Formats: sequence, C-alpha cells, structure tokens
Amino acid sequence: MESVRRVSIAGTGSYVPERVLTNKDFEEMVDTSDEWIEARTGMKERHIAAPEEATSDLAAKAAVKALEDSGITAQEVELLIVATLTPDMFLPSTACFVQEKIGAKNAYCYDLGAACSGFLFALETAKNQIASGAVDTALVVGAETMSAFIDWEDRNTCILFGDGAGAAVLRAGSKGRGVMDAVLGSDGSLAHLLWIPGCGSRHPASPEVLEKRMQFVKMEGREVFKHAVTRMCESVVKAIEKNGLTVDQIGCFIPHQANIRIIDSIAKRLKIRDRIYVNVQKYANTSAAALAIALDEAVKDGTIKRGDLVALTVFGGGFTWGATVLEWEK
Repeated sequence: MESVRRVSIAGTGSYVPERVLTNKDFEEMVDTSDEWIEARTGMKERHIAAPEEATSDLAAKAAVKALEDSGITAQEVELLIVATLTPDMFLPSTACFVQEKIGAKNAYCYDLGAACSGFLFALETAKNQIASGAVDTALVVGAETMSAFIDWEDRNTCILFGDGAGAAVLRAGSKGRGVMDAVLGSDGSLAHLLWIPGCGSRHPASPEVLEKRMQFVKMEGREVFKHAVTRMCESVVKAIEKNGLTVDQIGCFIPHQANIRIIDSIAKRLKIRDRIYVNVQKYANTSAAALAIALDEAVKDGTIKRGDLVALTVFGGGFTWGATVLEWEK
C-alpha cells in the first residue's frame, strides 16, 4: 500500500572527530599489524572522539550540517530521532541533549536502539510519521562513540570500530518516489553473538562486572559475518522487489560499513561490484553512524546524483537487519 504522503530526504550531513587512529598505531597497543588488519577488514584508519566529546556532541555537529544542507532551520524540526548504542547516559535520551545543542525546541525527541541497523530503522520510523501526517519535518541522526565501549586490550574487536555521526532531514512532499517501503527484521535468539552484556539491568555495574570487562563489546566474528551477509543480501533484494524494481535498476548500493569482506561478499553475491559504495577504509565500523556517513559522502562526492535509485542495507546486534530504497531528488 502506498504511503498517504510521499517523503523525501531534503539534506544530509556528517561529522567525525579530529583524532585519527591508524592501523600502525595498533601495533603499539596489541599484538597485530597494519597488513593483518587491512587484509581482513579493509580498514586503514578510524576517528576517535576526544575525551570531552560525547555522542550528543558528534550528533549535533552532523545534525547542523544536515539542516544547513536542507535549507531549513532547527525550529522547523518536529521530530528528532537519534539512533545509537552509545548514549551519553541512560537518562535522559541523547536526542534531548541534541535538541538543546542545536535549538530544535519545537521537536519531540527520543533515542532508537537497533545497534548498527539504527539509522535505517530510525529513517523508516520518521518516514512513517511523516507519511501518516503526524509531522511534516523530521531529523534523523545515527551517532556513536564506540571508543568508550571497546576493550582496548581485545585485539579481535578494538581494531574494528570508530566514532562518528551522520544525519538526514526528511520532509513531506516528493516529486518522485522519495523514500520507499522498507524491509526490516530481527532475531533475538542470536543476541549473544554481538552484545555488551554488562552495566544494564541484567548485570548492573559492580566491581565483579567491571573486572570481567562485561561493559565492553563482545562479538563472535565468524557467526556475525555469516548472518550479516545473508540477511543484508536477502533484505535488500526483498526491498527492491517490494517497490516494483529490479537489482539492475539500482544506481548505488550502500551497505553497512562493517568490514570489506562482508561488503565484498554482498557485491559478489548480488553482482553489483561496480555499484557498491565503500568508505570503511577511512572510518572503520561506526555502527549506527556508518550508513548515514556513507550516504552523506556518496551524495557530496557525486556518486549519487538527482534521479538515482539508491538501496540501503544494514545489519547489527540484536540481531537486527533491513533495507530500503530511495529515489534521490536533491
């Protein structure tokens, strides 16, 4: 069923912290090498937040850029969603901090938690709010300070993540198809394969929890790889077909930037190697921010042009996954 109102992306923006951590830097920290990291992940460097930077700080800077790109003011924003797994704190929501920082005083605000899939889930949520007529303008941000939740002594995970934020402004009205229907999914039975087990209500912060380093990301890499490739491929094909399109009609595919092997596997399976966008080499895996940053960069560097059909696909802890298609109109 077609949405009551079509929704378009009016502008995008992104921000990454100034500090850069290269693969060479890790050679001084854990038992690894530049060559090993790049060969297995495609990552060369990642950006790390300064001690005084929290997730809301990164999110606000990306949000301001998206607002500038869209030509609207913060006061016009009616809905503000921040997708993150690394909030400033449990209470209040990071979105409320972002609202205050950018002056979006007329927006109602909340966080959305879907791990690396968060930006796409938030995009779909905001789109549906606009399509229903509840609001006319929404600001969606994916932002993470992964460096605060990484075990810097665990060489299997510390090399994989970076910090950053990306944002998009959504508005009612579209001359084309705008943001089309999405396909979303989850499987909570596999939560233990990628999670932060400590410092929530299940295992509250305590000397024992901290001693076991349960406050950091834990991941079973091989299992995550297998499910990520399968779910992103399946969901993006379903989303394309759901919107009456074919894979050949899509001008640009932007997958979650988890690692190059996952991206290459998707490209090979769908036969889209010449149309898949990659920037994982510069930022590593920035979780909920990754898709948003990649979308902004693909637009700004001219990869995506007016009239192009773009497919987005994600996978994250939960497990969560999904895909959507949009017609770029800006």
